[in-house]
Amino acid sequence: MSIYKCHMLEVKNNTNKLKRVLTLPMMVFYGLGTMVGAGIYVLIGKVGGEAGLYLPLAFLIAGFIALFTALSYAELSSRYPLSAGAALYIEKAWGLSSLSRVTGWMLVLTGVVSAATMAHGFAGYLQVFFSVPQFAAIIIFVLIIGVMAAWGIQESAVLIVLITLVELLGVMFVIAVGATGESIVSLSDLPPLSGDVGFSLLVAGFLAFYAFIGFEDMVNVVEEVKAPERTMPLAIIISISVCTGLYIILAIAAIRTLPLSALTQSDAPLADLVSAKGFSPTWIGVVSLIAVLNGALVQVIMASRVLYGMAVQALAPAMFENVHPRTRTPIIATSWVVALVLVFALLLPLIQLAKLTSFIILIIFAGVNISLIRIKRMNTADYSGAVYPVWVPAVGTVLCLLLLGAQAV
Repeated sequence: MSIYKCHMLEVKNNTNKLKRVLTLPMMVFYGLGTMVGAGIYVLIGKVGGEAGLYLPLAFLIAGFIALFTALSYAELSSRYPLSAGAALYIEKAWGLSSLSRVTGWMLVLTGVVSAATMAHGFAGYLQVFFSVPQFAAIIIFVLIIGVMAAWGIQESAVLIVLITLVELLGVMFVIAVGATGESIVSLSDLPPLSGDVGFSLLVAGFLAFYAFIGFEDMVNVVEEVKAPERTMPLAIIISISVCTGLYIILAIAAIRTLPLSALTQSDAPLADLVSAKGFSPTWIGVVSLIAVLNGALVQVIMASRVLYGMAVQALAPAMFENVHPRTRTPIIATSWVVALVLVFALLLPLIQLAKLTSFIILIIFAGVNISLIRIKRMNTADYSGAVYPVWVPAVGTVLCLLLLGAQAV
């Protein structure tokens, strides 16, 4: 029996464990919450700086690349409905605790850096209302998400669903506003698709890819999901499909409303888009603050659950396995993650944080795809959950490596 199974038996015999309360709709909104908050409300202007007028195409490329890995995660979360995500999948494929440990710590770092990225987004949108020093806004933001993450998974999930509804209303409002009046660009303004433009699109896709990593967050709460073998694949596919469509439509609204120079330099791009159409930025500014808060909350929950799952596997210090008897959350793991988020947010700028997140997660995604190929070649006669053709993880691997190569060059 593996180390992981032994520890899971101990946890199951312990009444102080995670509880399964999350349904399919809650998981869909959980995924949407982190994807929409990360990509649209924070990074759309920065992606536009790389892609130019091909901004919608950059999000389409990133979504296409993410889809294959998302399907791999859908199958793996159905096969192994246990915490620790990629760290667990790689351990199942290769049986190497050292490789699993490295993957787990990379996942934690991804959640920390991603939440730190959103802390900068929060500070930017807060300037719409108050002149607050950036460091002060970041500290306030991190303390709020820390309290919310420690509160309890059911309470946090309900809050995430409600906030995500507000986020989606905000996105649809901005799309509607962007569709009014005359466009400042036309198809004739698009530069020809040369090699240089194609390379810029790959770099933009690398940055935009950050906005699609929500399925990694989703699988790390799988031990708190009802009927995970059926629920997880459906939730992942629905979430990434909806997000891709929203990103493309809103990107079109952005380039037809704001000059590229204004879009790329904005710290609050959606608020500026609304203002450019003669509407008050107040409401969308409030929604943006909430959206960024929501996305960061999901990232902190993900990172803390990875630490918890690693501790269960004896791949991280045992203290991270501690679950609070009242909130039923991994309280020590959550506290450590929040502290690291604060450090990274105060030390690194937004664009570096987003690129670092994408770089780390693409390495992890390539490893997960390769692991699924290996698992498929093993005996799976007792498995009856989600199954996708072997070419899905194969294509996912190639696309992840292609995006990494473009960024390295």
